[in-house]
Amino acid sequence: MFFSRIKLITLCSLVLPSLTACGQVESASYRAMLKTLLDHSVPEIQVQDAVRDSAAILFLDARESKEYAVSRIKNALHIGYDHFDSTKLMNISKDRRIVVYCSVGYRSEKIAEKLSAAGYDNVANLYGGIFEWVNQGNPVFNDKGPTQEVHAYDRKWGVWLKKGKKVY
Repeated sequence: MFFSRIKLITLCSLVLPSLTACGQVESASYRAMLKTLLDHSVPEIQVQDAVRDSAAILFLDARESKEYAVSRIKNALHIGYDHFDSTKLMNISKDRRIVVYCSVGYRSEKIAEKLSAAGYDNVANLYGGIFEWVNQGNPVFNDKGPTQEVHAYDRKWGVWLKKGKKVY
C-alpha cells in the first residue's frame, strides 16, 4: 500500500505539470497545435498565472519590432528574436522573475532557452503567447495606451488569434 502511494505521488508530480500546461489554453485545437509545436524545454506559465502575478514579472517580448509596435503586454521590454539582444538585460538580476512571450510561444521558448543557458534561473515561456493573452480578454498596449490591435504575424498563424483586431 505504501509503495503504491509513492508511485501515485511520483506519477502525479510528473504528469500534472504537463496537463496543467496544456489544460489552460481555451481552444482544444490551439492546445493540440502548441503541444506539437513547442519543445516544452523551459518552464511554462499559464496566462491566468501571469496575469495574477504580473506586478512581480518582467515581461520580455520576443517578437520583432513591427509586431511590438502594434501592441504588447504592459511594460514589456522588447528583446526580439531574429535580432535578439541580450545586452538589454545587462542590468537585470539573474534571479529576476522573467516571462518571455511572442505570438504563440515558439520564438519565446527559444529565447527563454538562451536566457536559461546564460544563467537566468527564473525564466518561463508564456504558454500560448500574446494570442492566448488576448484570447482570454487581457489588455495589450501600444505607445498611445490600450489598444485592440494585435500583430497576427501572418494569415496562417493569425487563425489562432480569436479576439482583438488582427494587424498584418
